[in-house]
Amino acid sequence: MDDWTFICSIDDIPVLGARRVAREHGPAVAIFRTSSDRVFALLDRCPHKGGPLSQGIVFGESVACPLHNWSIGLCDGVAAAPDAGCTPKFELKLVGRQVHLRADQLDSLGIDLALPVAGPRRRCETA
Repeated sequence: MDDWTFICSIDDIPVLGARRVAREHGPAVAIFRTSSDRVFALLDRCPHKGGPLSQGIVFGESVACPLHNWSIGLCDGVAAAPDAGCTPKFELKLVGRQVHLRADQLDSLGIDLALPVAGPRRRCETA
């Protein structure tokens, strides 16, 4: 498939940070930028508890989840051992300094995953 969607300029992504791309359905996509201007795209959802990876700290070619500090590889979305799990990775193409994602992946990848629920936890009532 050669249908790519322009997302932003690489300069719109903070160095050692991320830009969040909302989608009509499912969790957002996080576009990450390393200190050497490498760019990666992952579902904005940690495989552990669904934390927003876009709010994590980028180091090397990994991101630390802001909830429980899991280290997720930006190249493949895989959690570093001893943790286990992965988050979907999106194909990305740079045209000059413009970031593009595959349109079919934006429409389908990870849309079946539940969104994290924020706020206080409800107490269970027992009879």
